[in-house]
Amino acid sequence: MGTSETAAPLLGFKPHLRVEQVPGEAVYLISDQRVTALHGAQIARLAPLLDGTRPLDGIARDAGDDLPEGQAARIVRRLDGAGLLVARDHAPAPGELAEQAYWEAAGLDGSAAAEGRGTGLVRAVSVGSTDVRDLTAALGAAGLTVPDPAATTHGAAGPDALTVVACDDYLDPALAVVDAEHRAAGRRWLPVRTEGTEQWIGPFFGDPDGPCWACLAERLWRTRPVEAHVQRMLGRSGPVPRPSCALPAARLAALQIAALEAAKWFSGFRHPSQLALRTLDGLGLGASLHPVRRRPQCPTCGEPGMTAVQVQAPVVLRSRIKHDTDGGGHRSLTPRQLLERYGHHIDPVTGLVREIRRDPRGPESFHSYVAGTNPAAGQGLGGLRAGLRSSCGGKGTTALQAEVGAFAEALERHCGHFEGGEAVVTGSYRDLAPAAVHPDTVQLYDPRQHTGRTDWNACHSPFQYVCDPFDESAEIGWTPLWSLTEGRQRLLPTSLLYYGVPQAPGRVYCLANSNGTAAGGTSEDAVLQGFLELVERDALALWWYNRTRHPAVDLDAFDDPWITELRRTHAALNREVWVLDLTADLGVPVLAAVSRRTDRARGESEEIMFGFGAHFDVRIALRRALTELNQMMPHVVEGVAAPGSAADDPDVGHWLRTATVAAHPYLLSDGSTPTGPDTHPYTHREDLRDDIESAVELLRTHGMELLVLDQTRPDVGLPVVRVVVPGLRPHWARFAPGRLFDVPVRLGRRSTPIRYEDLNPIPLFL
Repeated sequence: MGTSETAAPLLGFKPHLRVEQVPGEAVYLISDQRVTALHGAQIARLAPLLDGTRPLDGIARDAGDDLPEGQAARIVRRLDGAGLLVARDHAPAPGELAEQAYWEAAGLDGSAAAEGRGTGLVRAVSVGSTDVRDLTAALGAAGLTVPDPAATTHGAAGPDALTVVACDDYLDPALAVVDAEHRAAGRRWLPVRTEGTEQWIGPFFGDPDGPCWACLAERLWRTRPVEAHVQRMLGRSGPVPRPSCALPAARLAALQIAALEAAKWFSGFRHPSQLALRTLDGLGLGASLHPVRRRPQCPTCGEPGMTAVQVQAPVVLRSRIKHDTDGGGHRSLTPRQLLERYGHHIDPVTGLVREIRRDPRGPESFHSYVAGTNPAAGQGLGGLRAGLRSSCGGKGTTALQAEVGAFAEALERHCGHFEGGEAVVTGSYRDLAPAAVHPDTVQLYDPRQHTGRTDWNACHSPFQYVCDPFDESAEIGWTPLWSLTEGRQRLLPTSLLYYGVPQAPGRVYCLANSNGTAAGGTSEDAVLQGFLELVERDALALWWYNRTRHPAVDLDAFDDPWITELRRTHAALNREVWVLDLTADLGVPVLAAVSRRTDRARGESEEIMFGFGAHFDVRIALRRALTELNQMMPHVVEGVAAPGSAADDPDVGHWLRTATVAAHPYLLSDGSTPTGPDTHPYTHREDLRDDIESAVELLRTHGMELLVLDQTRPDVGLPVVRVVVPGLRPHWARFAPGRLFDVPVRLGRRSTPIRYEDLNPIPLFL
């Protein structure tokens, strides 16, 4: 503020503030956002003079004798420090004043913002059905400088220019070209989708340190799995072309909002919303923001090799104190902590998890939650089918436990997708042995299963798929795992470890499944859960395919009110619940919870459903089995004939429509003394690392090796691992020689190994 009246800036209240004075009370500054009250006789005297027509000296002079010398300057400085005043070199015209008021309300210098808006160069480009002239008109109406569209090229503007790109689909491959050219030139570009009942605007792409179009495209494809499957099966790329679906008013509204975003950008306005995708519901007129984040391993803007480096590193166990022991296991984070840390991945448009919802079938106490599609249920073997595992699910004694369980499983499945940056060694088994682990020791098909595999695969679910016989001389991709047992790297076929790995045309040697994969708050948490799942599935296979009888579990002996309420809930649905103790030679408690209908006539299907659980602590194993049973119950409470029922799966449907305990007596107890909370000794350990080291030693004494593949994705953060123990049986129909035939004899459950022909012909479907 100078002393010359002609050169000094003119002072006034900011133009977005309306000044109203109530004599004897206060001066009120009113805007769209707030009202500020200024009290005192001195403020009342100065307020009419702060109209933007006087410099400071003029204000002090016109205040006359009402204010002591220097007081006007002190008050003005306080008002300016409060962000209420603006200084100009000239009085703006009425039209200028309105725009400056807008920018001032946004927290900007109104004059500078208006100048930036007026001098910025914006180019209009259309890669879809939108007429570029409509986009140009919208940008021009926003007061932006737009060159002739006929002269527009992606490379002609300077780095301060902006390009607005109208498209019909954000997955249009043409946008990859736009993005590459703008990133190379260091320029920003703004996409806008004008088609459909929902319009999309943003984010601003082109920041060298921000996400690229490929980062967003990868997320969008995850929300369109069926469409991706259709395009893949038809040998096409890009999105499926849609019929035009738009109203002129909706299209113009999207273009106008895009023009507003461009104007704000040139004005200097910066806000986190500019880094997000904005969707506008043209029907309900609601708006939402969807975060778009950079993927560190993105092959376009990141370092795709970082995933391979991570996989090739040794798995080093660290001390992890258990902080959650009340739920379905021992965890390093509580469910609430895990959700707070990784919940940003939940979003209906750009999230890895679109939503988490409770299955509405059955009582709320079932706590059965789902979150997204399970890639292991289809992965190219006939598409996505209905089934018990067609969605990622969660269970728990509380709703929060179940929600977080479904969320973590969805992220776990996502991390198991093959992206192309994984560590892969090409060679044959014969060339890579002894570092290579023969996949037959993991898949465990009997050679006889390969005979007639085409007919088998046609009438069973993808989980029961029988692969081609493995060719030891075939050149295929192998991925390293870390042996916690031997402290060295081992190799397994990449297609056995990741979903969607390309294989030779017409040949499927290996197929990834979710057995042994787990997510957790730490890697140690995930490794322990993966190990326990393998132990559980192994014990199930020994029981189911041998059809051996086992002791019941004395539920009353656990004195658990939650179990009492669960049994009461099932009874209200005309069902009874019991639990079998399937614990095998490894000694880790494994339990099977069974529920059947009790209101059926003799010989009619009892719609028998299961739940399974394993844990060092038998009390937790019991809760795991019962919560998984509840998780599965929505599939049967409304009848197996309901549309979209899990019974659409051929294996599940056959079981639910025909099974009775009379026909399958191995579902009932053997009549021996029930087991209880003291049957399986348990030593509590405070550290998850101690539990894992105990598991490694347990397997070593049985001649087995524990392998770990770190599948954590840099853009996800949540630790995810795949645990593999060659020799342990999966619970699907895999009939190779080994534990399936030997362990029941060693445990005295059978006097001689079961004959191959006498194995249970019904695949375990859960």
